[in-house]
Amino acid sequence: MHPFEDLPVAAGKIGLQWFGQNSFALKDSAGAIIQVDPYFPWERPATQFIHPRPPLDEATLRTDLVLLTHDHGDHTCVESLSRLRDAFPHAMYVGPSESMDRLRGSGFVADRLQPIAAGERWEWGSVAVNAVWSKPPGGLPDDDIGAPDVQHLGYVVEAGTERVYITGDLVNTFANHEELLAPVRALRPTLGILTTHPTEGEFPDFCGCARLAVEVGLRAAVPAHYGCFVSRTYDPRQWAAHLQGVLPVVIGYNQSVVYPSGD
Repeated sequence: MHPFEDLPVAAGKIGLQWFGQNSFALKDSAGAIIQVDPYFPWERPATQFIHPRPPLDEATLRTDLVLLTHDHGDHTCVESLSRLRDAFPHAMYVGPSESMDRLRGSGFVADRLQPIAAGERWEWGSVAVNAVWSKPPGGLPDDDIGAPDVQHLGYVVEAGTERVYITGDLVNTFANHEELLAPVRALRPTLGILTTHPTEGEFPDFCGCARLAVEVGLRAAVPAHYGCFVSRTYDPRQWAAHLQGVLPVVIGYNQSVVYPSGD
C-alpha cells in the first residue's frame, strides 16, 4: 500500500502528492483518490529522464478516478494507465474524446470511460469535475498561436470545500484572455496546479503564471510540469518568487502535503 492512501485528510482540506511532470494524486476527506495524468514509464534513459526509476508502482496506490488533460504521451500514457486498470478495475477515466478513444482502442471497458468537453460538469461520489479550455481549439491567431493538434482541457475539481484548478498544458497568453479566464474564475478555485516554464514559450512564463493565479482568484498555487525530463525542468523557488498575494505550495518530488496546512 502506498503511504498516500493513509494520509489523514480532515474535512475542509485536500491531500496532494506530486510524482513529477503533471502527474499528481489528490485525496479528499471522504477518502477518494484521484490521479491526474499518471505518467510512469518503465524505460527511462538517462539522456531523457532526471530520475532513473518511476516514482510510482501503479498497483500500490488505490485509485478511484483518473483525469486526463489531453492526448499526448506524457499526459495520456497507455503504459501506466493499463497497469492502473489491471490493478484497480473499478477506476473511472475522465478526459477529452481523443484520450477516451485511445483507451477504448487499448482494451479499456467502455463503461469505465467518461468523455468530457469544456463547459461540462461530471459528478462522481464526493467529487465533481468541471472541464475548461487550456488551449482554445481554434488557437489564438492574434497571438500567433495555431490550433492545437488535440483538445487541451483543464479542470476545476470540487472535493469537499476545496476547489482545485488543474491547468493542463495551457497557452502562454492565457492570462491575457478574459474568455479563457472567466469560466475558471466562475468556478471559484481556491488552489491551482499550474503548468509554467520560464523560457520554453509554449506555456506561461513565471510572470504570466503569477498573473493567471491572481486573475482566477487563487489563494494558493502548486507548480507543475517539471522534475521529470532533463530538457524540460525549472527551479520552483524562482517560480514562487514571482507570486504576488498567492501562497506558493512547492511539493517535493514524490512527496505529499495537506492543504491548507495547520489546524
